[in-house]
Amino acid sequence: MSTSAAPGREPSSRANHGALTRGAAYASIAMAAFLGALKLWALWRSDSTAMLGSLADTLLDLVASIATLVGVWIAAQPADREHRFGHGKAEALAAMFQVVLIALSAAGLAFRATDQLLAGSRVTSAEEGIAVSVIAILATFVLLGWQRYVIARTGSVAIRTDNIHYKSDLYLNVSVIAALVLDHFLGFARADPAFGLAIAGWLAWSAWSASSEAIDHLMDKEWPEEKRAAFVAALADHPELRGVHDLRTRTSGMHDFVQFHATVDPRMTIAEAHRVMDELEARIEAEFPGVEVLIHPDPEGLVNEEGPAAEELLPAEAQGYTR
Repeated sequence: MSTSAAPGREPSSRANHGALTRGAAYASIAMAAFLGALKLWALWRSDSTAMLGSLADTLLDLVASIATLVGVWIAAQPADREHRFGHGKAEALAAMFQVVLIALSAAGLAFRATDQLLAGSRVTSAEEGIAVSVIAILATFVLLGWQRYVIARTGSVAIRTDNIHYKSDLYLNVSVIAALVLDHFLGFARADPAFGLAIAGWLAWSAWSASSEAIDHLMDKEWPEEKRAAFVAALADHPELRGVHDLRTRTSGMHDFVQFHATVDPRMTIAEAHRVMDELEARIEAEFPGVEVLIHPDPEGLVNEEGPAAEELLPAEAQGYTR
C-alpha cells in the first residue's frame, strides 16, 4: 500500500492546547476547593438537605476536576512507541469518570432527600446558605467563561464535560436559594428536601447528557456529516483526483484522524501519484490544521471494497476525468 501522512499539529500548537486545558483544570480545582469550604460552613449553620446536596456536588467537582487534570495532561503527551495514535482518549476516560461521580452524587442525594422528605425535616438557618449560594453563582460564572474560552480553542471533551457539570451547578445553587427561602422564610414544610430530590434528578440527567460525547470518542464515531462534506469539498478541486472512497474519520481528544482511498489516473508513475498525494495533504492541512491523514492511492476503475466503503464521495462534476 502506498501511503502518505499529512504533517501533524505543530508542537507549539499542541503545547499551547495542553497549557490551556491544564489551566482550565487547575481553575476548576481551585474553584471547587473554595466553594467546598464555604458550603461546609453553610451546611453546619443551616442543616439543609439542599445545601448538603450542593456540598456533595462540589466535593465531587473537586475529585472530578483532579481527574480532568490528569486526563488532559496525559492526552497532551505526544505519541510514543506504545501509543502511535497519541493519548487523546485519556480525555474521554476522564470525562466518563466524571459522569460516574455525578451519577453517584445524584443517587446519594436522592436517598438523603427522600429520607428527609418522609421525616418532615426543616432547616434551622437560611441566611448563611443563601449568601454562600450567591457567591457560588458569581464565582461559577467566572469559571464558565474561562472554560468556554478554552473549549473554543482546544475542543477538549474533558473540559467540555467539566463545563456541563459546572453549568448544572448554577441551577443547583439557585435551587438551594429557593429551597431555603420557601422552607425557612415562607414556612413551606418539606420544601428543602423536595428541592434536594429535584437537584438529584437534575444531576442524573446531567450525567446522562455528559456521557454521550465521551462515548462517541471512545467508540471512534465518525465526524458529523457537515464536517465530512467539508473535508471532501477540500479535495474536490484538484484536477488530477478522479474519485474518493472508503473515507474513515474519528476524533481522539484534541486530535483528528482521517484515512481514505484517492483514485488517480492508472498511467501515473509512483512519483507522480506521490506528488498528487502531497498536494492533497497540503489542501487538507490548510482547511483542517493538524489533522493526521493516511491516503491510499488507487488506479481509476479499481474498487476492492464493498458496501459503504465502495461509495464514491466525489461529485461527478468535480472528478478530474470529466474536465
